[in-house]
Amino acid sequence: MTITLIWIAAIVVLLGVYLSWTAGRLDRLHARIDAARAALDAQLLRRASVAQELATSGILDPAASIVLYQTAHAARQAEDEQREVAESELSQTLRAVFAEPDTVQTVREAPGGPAAVGELTAAVRRTPMARRFHNDAVRAARALRRQRAVRWFRLAGHAPFPLAFEMDDEPPMALTADGVGR
Repeated sequence: MTITLIWIAAIVVLLGVYLSWTAGRLDRLHARIDAARAALDAQLLRRASVAQELATSGILDPAASIVLYQTAHAARQAEDEQREVAESELSQTLRAVFAEPDTVQTVREAPGGPAAVGELTAAVRRTPMARRFHNDAVRAARALRRQRAVRWFRLAGHAPFPLAFEMDDEPPMALTADGVGR
């Protein structure tokens, strides 16, 4: 009888330790998602801000400046439900404006142009990395939340189910080609 109670107590303790460890891991993943989302938001804001600065600098032709300014402004002002679409539109506009290496060279030759091209290049290169880090954290949290023990014991608590951030983040080739924008 006492040996049975000892085994039951040991199993309960081991189950408690496992559940506690799993809940802590899930909590750390949610914190990682929050940090990655903040980094992604910062990169998206930086990219839109640099695009707006370039649009208002007078370096680009007027039509490109207007389109770039409008899409960058829309990306900065977008609500969460429309953010992915607005950021994708900004990516498409950046690719259209900087489709030709000649445009990049024209901007680089203008006063303050090398710094602007450098900032924009850094922003468009960092955005896909920040999105990838965020989506990797989301993927890991989703995988853990799908486990039976997490669902049965409600280890996620009231935390919302993590959502990936899907957008078109392909940078303009003229900006990211080796040697350009550095």
